[in-house]
Amino acid sequence: MNQFRDPVSTLLCQRLAQFLLLICGITVVSAQIDAQTAAAGQAAPAPTTSAPATPAQTAPKAAVTLEGHWAGTLKAGNAALHLVLHIIKSSDGTYHAKLDSLDQAVFGIEANSVTHTESTINFEVASAGATFEGKLSVTHQLLEGTWNQGGMAIPISFHRESASAARKASEPVFSTEGTWQGALETPGLRLRLQLHVSHDDKKQLVAALDSLDQGANGLPAAKVTQKESALHFEIPSVGGSYDGAINATKDTITGTWTQSEVLQKLNFARQEQPLEIARPQNPVKPYPYTEEEVTFANAKANVTLSGTLTTPRGAGPFPTVLLIAGSGPHDRDESLAGHHPFLVLADALTRGGVVVLRYDKRGIAASSGDYANATTEDFASDADAAIAFLKTRHELNMKKFGIIGHSEGGLIAAMLAARSPQISWIVLLAAPGLNGEETLLLQSKSIAEASGLSEEQIAISLAFDRHAYALVRHEREAAALAKKLNDLVQSSGMSDSLPPAALQSQIRLISSPWFRFFLDYDPAAALQKVTCPVLALDGDKDLQVPSHENLPLIQSALDAGGNKDFEVMEMPGLNHLFQHSETGSPSEYGVIQETIAPETLTKIATFIHDHTAQ
Repeated sequence: MNQFRDPVSTLLCQRLAQFLLLICGITVVSAQIDAQTAAAGQAAPAPTTSAPATPAQTAPKAAVTLEGHWAGTLKAGNAALHLVLHIIKSSDGTYHAKLDSLDQAVFGIEANSVTHTESTINFEVASAGATFEGKLSVTHQLLEGTWNQGGMAIPISFHRESASAARKASEPVFSTEGTWQGALETPGLRLRLQLHVSHDDKKQLVAALDSLDQGANGLPAAKVTQKESALHFEIPSVGGSYDGAINATKDTITGTWTQSEVLQKLNFARQEQPLEIARPQNPVKPYPYTEEEVTFANAKANVTLSGTLTTPRGAGPFPTVLLIAGSGPHDRDESLAGHHPFLVLADALTRGGVVVLRYDKRGIAASSGDYANATTEDFASDADAAIAFLKTRHELNMKKFGIIGHSEGGLIAAMLAARSPQISWIVLLAAPGLNGEETLLLQSKSIAEASGLSEEQIAISLAFDRHAYALVRHEREAAALAKKLNDLVQSSGMSDSLPPAALQSQIRLISSPWFRFFLDYDPAAALQKVTCPVLALDGDKDLQVPSHENLPLIQSALDAGGNKDFEVMEMPGLNHLFQHSETGSPSEYGVIQETIAPETLTKIATFIHDHTAQ
């Protein structure tokens, strides 16, 4: 995603003082979901009440081994996860364990590093950064212990289930059990939701909600009830609730989602497959132009890059454009949040008579190379290789060649234009004018404010960021830096706010060559050397590269360098991706159906025409 691969506390800032629980990569978090967030789900026919116990249903005999099926509930604040632990003994006497998370409909989660005695068992869940330590009760019917995750220790008791009960656990008890798909829709917005409904070991309904387009999965439901056909549940983490009714054929739930006192229609259909993403601007084949898969080499880096060249039909040579993506592991379409911005942009330009080359970043998709250790300068070197390749294509008019760079890609476009007179013009889309550290801090602050965090929380987060950046500057050895960053996280208490796996991912990012370079890079020097025509655009709702602070600096740098042909324009109502947006928050990107605002496409096309027509 074009968010400059945010540092640790950008994430921490958004989740400060919230407990996150990660099971097999599914996060249960008080996510920032706006008033259009809702729930979705699916069901399987079954009776609405459990049968009364009969004399034949006797309690299981006391077992003396750990082997068997165990059910328990993990509680953290408002969140409650119903887990089933399966402990299996191999013929060689070793134990293996797996977990089912009923609310999240995730089954067979592998436990690692299982150790045991006759009455104790310890294991890790590496995918969640969690550990469990448990001991059998004197009756051998309880496995009592502690679940450790994210710096928190949570007591949990598993009770033994009989083999027959374990087999029946997956059989539905309520008609609403299963997986359901639905969406909250308003003009231009579509929030896809997936609802998981099941029952726990006490035959009580449990549920969890996935907000697919926001990447918020496993939001735990509370007060889940079904009375005859009526289903009710609440999602405390977002302050929402749902009331619906299942139909006679048990395949549809019709109802209403309520959040922030706003009522919205929300219906669910029983199906496993999520609803199709609505992206009306994606072009549909056959295209009215030629599309060619190409490869080219960056010999100095021993990298082969793969891309797509789109060429108008008819007599050339045609003006030519190179697209350079923003930060993050992007493919040639700059794919993110279900959108393909560069596919849409390339299609619009090629239909207008312009050749377009877009390519996968090194180490991504079909391109070779090492993405993780590449810097902005390395990505600029790859763009140089793309230009060299285009010069070999004699059907192209390289005298009318330009570059369009988005976000970090805009930094690269200016770098290249500053040192190459063969670049006729550049378009900077949401490119930074601030240096790296200022960009990161402003981004963190803007997103945190939009997320509703207090001034105190934001100040704590920004102080943490500055301390981390100072460590990056002063500690050059990667392993030593990682240790110091870990120590900082622990001493600040931030480790309680993010799962270990996510924390370590962010620490690796801050320790990376890319981050070291970006932190102190100032685009002003390159911009002052750009003498070709420039179009710089940004949306006034961009929270990642805010227009109010960045566009004036770009203008000042171009002025200082004596550039006589440039335009700097703030686009009303548009976010970092140039979508019409309510708040500009990255959480909206996937919800918005529009990929690029038409006025942005028109402005770019007009600029190119004006500078290539003569």
